[in-house]
Amino acid sequence: MPKNDLYLKALAGEPVPRPPVWMMRQAGRYLPSYLKLQEKYDFFTRCETPELVAQITCLPIDEIGPDAAILFSDILVVPRALGWDIEMKPGVGPVIDKPISSVDDAMRVRKGDVQESLGYVMDGIRATKDQLDDRVPLIGFSGAPWTLLCYMIEGQGSKDFAKAKAFCYQHPEAADHLLSLLTDVIIDYLNAQVEAGVHAVQVFDSWAGLLGPDDFNTLAMPWLKKISEEVKGVPVVLFAKGAWYALERLAWRTNASALSIDWTVSPEYARQATRREVTLQGNFDPSRLLSPIPEIRKQVKRMIDRFGKDRYIVNLGHGILPNIPVDNARAFVDAVKGYGA
Repeated sequence: MPKNDLYLKALAGEPVPRPPVWMMRQAGRYLPSYLKLQEKYDFFTRCETPELVAQITCLPIDEIGPDAAILFSDILVVPRALGWDIEMKPGVGPVIDKPISSVDDAMRVRKGDVQESLGYVMDGIRATKDQLDDRVPLIGFSGAPWTLLCYMIEGQGSKDFAKAKAFCYQHPEAADHLLSLLTDVIIDYLNAQVEAGVHAVQVFDSWAGLLGPDDFNTLAMPWLKKISEEVKGVPVVLFAKGAWYALERLAWRTNASALSIDWTVSPEYARQATRREVTLQGNFDPSRLLSPIPEIRKQVKRMIDRFGKDRYIVNLGHGILPNIPVDNARAFVDAVKGYGA
């Protein structure tokens, strides 16, 4: 058991003296120590080298002191494991070579052996556990089926992923095949992470908010539900970014221990939709970390007051931005640690 177990207690719904805090993408481009490694190693080398994974994952623990570590990796390691070449292009983001463009392309995708193709992730978990030395819990993660499908069809990031949505509408059976296969791969992948030693897992459905409620019921909800039911041994956190309308469904029709929410959802609405019986995580606007430090402290206290300290994990509503000063990130964490003092 980690020495600091606030995060795990919050996931279990146990009373805590203050809520735990961590930040999505906390081991990232806002840290000068990370940028030095970025200059030396390309992105997937960083993801695939256990010693670098451990070092990068622990950077924010050493430098800003959050209550949990999230494994340094990327959601697109799953498509890479399925055979796609992916390049991280500066100023563009991920670009997938030969994205899916036909029914035949989709139906040719096969599951493969996750333990073999993604074994380096489990090596990274074990190396990170050694370096963390049980100071805080370690969170594993994966992208969600819908979000991964978006990249695999669109070929890169998009504001609307119109090509991916059109494919699902025009070829529902092929889309269902892809979503079902990705779900099975993700379940195997997350269970392997659990076996390697993570204390919890989070599923990032970053593009769920592009779906209306009816499409969410078809293209996202069944697969998130299945993942939450079949990943065993640790709490599962679901983050369907932008899908505020699905909070009640996610709370009561899945086995999720917590739901992460973005900054467009009020604490009051989120608590009402989940009947105050599910742990919530979020939802500070990442851009607000550019505020003066006294204002960050004020806004963090207000946010916790509105959510309440129990069944709550303080986090951002999405990943920390690369232009956030380290002192501001540290002020965010320290404001939570000082809550109620």
